[in-house]
Amino acid sequence: MDRCSLTFVLLAAAVCISAGSLTAGGSSPSDQFVRDACMTTQYPGLCQQCLASYAPTIRRSKRQLVRAALAVSADRAQSASTLVRQMSAGRKKSLGSTREAGAIGDCLEAMRDGLDRLRRSVREIERMGRARSPQFAWHLSNMKTWVSAALTDEMTCLDGLAQFASSPAVRAGIRKKVVELSRLTSNALALVNQLDRD
Repeated sequence: MDRCSLTFVLLAAAVCISAGSLTAGGSSPSDQFVRDACMTTQYPGLCQQCLASYAPTIRRSKRQLVRAALAVSADRAQSASTLVRQMSAGRKKSLGSTREAGAIGDCLEAMRDGLDRLRRSVREIERMGRARSPQFAWHLSNMKTWVSAALTDEMTCLDGLAQFASSPAVRAGIRKKVVELSRLTSNALALVNQLDRD
């Protein structure tokens, strides 16, 4: 990842925590643009909470909005992947069965794949070119495919968590992170789908 994209993703780590006051009280055209865009997503409250502090950077640009949404999702995917890895490493001996160990391994692989796809999507938006050009359509198609696949990866992890009959603490910890991530990714996909509807 280039330095600019990496910086953008790292900034996303603090966004959702600090955005509450802007969500409630922001009234600039940029704030309203973010709120209106978030109303097209499945989880508008979460969308506004996580993107409100990006409003000055987003202004009224759909591309900047999507870039911010993807960066937030990529940051959360990194966090979820790290949690899965740490919890699986710390509980390898206590996992009740080979089936459980396999499920957590599959979940970790899915999280890594999803993270890679989200990071590629963050980079892809920089290459889109002029709206409605063939180049734009090609890169937009790539982003739609990758973000949709990342969401599928997250669902795969959640489905596998049903195998954790003897490890409820592991299951609950991972599930909480991945559910939030899947909602953020769903929102990001909804915003990506708006890019070709000008």
